[in-house]
Amino acid sequence: MTLREGVKLHLVEPFTRRHHGLLTMQAVLESGQSKRTWYRANDSGLLVPVYPGVSRVVSSPTSRLQAIHAAVLAMGDGAVASHRTGLELWGVPDLQFDGVDVMLTRRRHPVVPDGIVVHRPRDLIDIAPVWRHGIPASKLLRGLTDLGAVAPDRVHAAVGHVLTERLASGAALYWATRAHSRQGRHGVVALRDALHEWLVDGKVLDSDLEREMNKARRRHKLPPMTFHAICAGYEVDWLVDGTMVVVECDSLEYHDKRREDFERDRKKKADLAAAGYRVVPITWRQLTRQSKWMAAVVRSAITADTATAV
Repeated sequence: MTLREGVKLHLVEPFTRRHHGLLTMQAVLESGQSKRTWYRANDSGLLVPVYPGVSRVVSSPTSRLQAIHAAVLAMGDGAVASHRTGLELWGVPDLQFDGVDVMLTRRRHPVVPDGIVVHRPRDLIDIAPVWRHGIPASKLLRGLTDLGAVAPDRVHAAVGHVLTERLASGAALYWATRAHSRQGRHGVVALRDALHEWLVDGKVLDSDLEREMNKARRRHKLPPMTFHAICAGYEVDWLVDGTMVVVECDSLEYHDKRREDFERDRKKKADLAAAGYRVVPITWRQLTRQSKWMAAVVRSAITADTATAV
């Protein structure tokens, strides 16, 4: 079977199958065919040019993965999908970028076509690529660090996705900030700030309510608290260190949406009270609109607990 104008499809079909319906001039040459064959196939419409030296087979459907792979192929050997595009291949949503980020480590590279953003890193830590959807891409931790250099406003959401989907642990992300922390690595600052919002003692803050409480306790300089401590057999949101005071972040949507959730939550509070804990329930509205009052209530509970202990 052949493509018209002499391109022998059976010689290049394995390549197109592995590369999302794409074909390169180099692949045609390596199959024993000529440049003239390549140009004829493009001129006849059997191959559709995407970038210089990269075309797609006309019968292959277009896709975002194909567009990314084409850009990586166009940049030659050693090119890697990186930054926003690399994280897109990892499944990180809402990066809001229609172009293609490509990382190159070699000093010389071809002319960069429109739609491709080339990055030439000086930091070569953790630079070896992995394959995502058959495309060479930057590693996840490297990608999160690099994201802060081009889209710092997207790092918080990206870190949240990675942690909540358990693509990487908090400890691994902390390692990335340490490994890449050096002068000129602006992305590390955004990653470190995001971790500060998402993690407490290496544990993931599960909701916006818990994250808001974490910020409020620092803002109002409340005493140290242990996040997700175990009390009377239950995991609580916050336990004030050295006391029997528990702060529970109550979400109407979560706790009261179903009757069984309502009953389970009330039983938890009753068992905690029976075990001697002072439970301070805090709602989203109270936390966001009455945070000073919330802090005062927590301090009053601590004072009362200390007096009782004495």
